[in-house]
Amino acid sequence: MTATRTASDRFTVFPPAEAPGRVCPLRYRYGPTAIAHAESRVTDTLYVVGGLYGNLAALDTIEMMARTDRPVGAPPPVLCFNGDFNWFNVEDRAFAEINLRVLANDAILGNVEAELDAPADDAGCGCAYPASVDAGVVERSNRIHARLKATARRHADLLERIARLPMLTRYRVGDCRVGVVHGDAESLAGWRFDVNALDDPAQEAWRANMFEVAAVDLFASTHTCLPALRRFHLPSGRSGGIVNNGAAGMPNFTGDLTGLCTRIATTPSPHPALHEVRLGGAWVALLPVHFDSGRWQQEFLAQWPPGSPAWLSYFERITRGPSFSPRQALSPAVPDARR
Repeated sequence: MTATRTASDRFTVFPPAEAPGRVCPLRYRYGPTAIAHAESRVTDTLYVVGGLYGNLAALDTIEMMARTDRPVGAPPPVLCFNGDFNWFNVEDRAFAEINLRVLANDAILGNVEAELDAPADDAGCGCAYPASVDAGVVERSNRIHARLKATARRHADLLERIARLPMLTRYRVGDCRVGVVHGDAESLAGWRFDVNALDDPAQEAWRANMFEVAAVDLFASTHTCLPALRRFHLPSGRSGGIVNNGAAGMPNFTGDLTGLCTRIATTPSPHPALHEVRLGGAWVALLPVHFDSGRWQQEFLAQWPPGSPAWLSYFERITRGPSFSPRQALSPAVPDARR
């Protein structure tokens, strides 16, 4: 995740510095074969929630959205939290509530969670920030994570449950095979599902190979903290999609204080969508998460007052949004399937 990175930043696959916060630990690597071999859970409606960042107001809203997304007689939607559901929640009550509620659903590790029980701090926050991210941002992220890690150690039962989470999971929604990851198809902290990488022609061969080896039609990710939805024509003749919800618990666009989550279902979304496309028999949507921003800012400041590392890195984004637009997030080549 990153506090200040925008789509104009240069994409870097492997940051050159092996410093805490920039290094990608070998234990984060799984590869597309692991995705292909993962057991599939079948559901008609799947919500993928990445980057909650300890925002209880956003969690309230997402749970409400899922409760109201259920036709009569249909099973409830599956919620999958694909990492970084912790971050700003350093108070004991907030840490416990976020994790108890998230772990009642499907969840996988993000780099934030993966480093909570790490015996050493050599990876820092585990973000594997690219070289384009300012060193001050990296240093502050490491300090944020150190404080969160101290809180987690006071909750041994929750920390043990978090440590047992997988790094990836797999679903089938209609005929759509979905691989849910935190970073990309190779690594928990990979950046190749970042919006810049998705539009980089040099990544086409790698991406096509990932779809084939992972045996999926859709990848759902988060990690880079900026959203993207892209559809690709693959050499096999099938269509493939990649959706990155950016952040469920923070603003994603300039002047827009809502979060985003991903919905994948056999029916169109009953909630207004930023964008929704058809991929085989599934509808894939980025849904705005209209949480109470005033409440969230108050809860954030109670834990991270002015001048603190998180306030310096994130408060401007929390109150104004990042320098990013919906047009940058959405591929102009993919029309809205509902029009």
